[in-house]
Amino acid sequence: MARPLALVVVALLATGCATRASYHRLTADVATLRGEVTDLRQAQETAGRDLTRTTAEARALEAKLTEVSGAQAATASEVATLRERLEKAEAELREARAQAVAAAPTPVAAPAPSAPTPPLVTPPPAERPREPAAREGAEPAYQAAMATFHAREYGQAVLDFVDFMAKYPRHALVANAQYWIGEAYYVQHDYRQAMTEFQKVLEVGPASSKVPDALLKVGLCYRSLRDESRARQTWDRVVKDYPRSQAATKARALMRAQATASR
Repeated sequence: MARPLALVVVALLATGCATRASYHRLTADVATLRGEVTDLRQAQETAGRDLTRTTAEARALEAKLTEVSGAQAATASEVATLRERLEKAEAELREARAQAVAAAPTPVAAPAPSAPTPPLVTPPPAERPREPAAREGAEPAYQAAMATFHAREYGQAVLDFVDFMAKYPRHALVANAQYWIGEAYYVQHDYRQAMTEFQKVLEVGPASSKVPDALLKVGLCYRSLRDESRARQTWDRVVKDYPRSQAATKARALMRAQATASR
């Protein structure tokens, strides 16, 4: 009887040890699970905050996109209106030039003298005929247009320069005015229209000092339009035709930079 009783006692002790070990494991597992639940809860809260912030940013971006789209549409409308007014002003300018040419006096041959002609007396420089009074306002008109350009009111500056050219089609600053019309489009990134306006400088003032600058800008317009070949051809023309100009110095630098970038 003593032997079976001892075996029972041993079995009960073993069972008790096993139960305590299971309890400790279970306690450890529960603690681990609690830690994981806490981590998951914190991750969920962080994700919720990130989602809220991302949603707010998306809404702000959408509002900004709507604003930019509206501004772009307004700019396109303004450019279209400006071009229409510019075309009208250029037509008026051509008409004014034609009228100026038509109004130019035609040389008339002097009649044969019937008596000895008295000696010709050259009047002193102070007695030379003055230019029409209207031309005295050319310089202020040009400077006013330049002030408008520097104030970044480019649309109005274009109209002012065109008006200046219509009023004073033979003035020495006509080519300069045409150049700044090109600049007004260039700074607004309308490179095709800017190129057209810069090329007109060669028409209105082929001997003007602004011609090499205008050609340099034509090359920059080509580059902005990703036509590197024509850009280089234009700059090469500046260097060959106007080698001592500042525009030629800039053209050489641009061609060197272009060659370096293409390697």
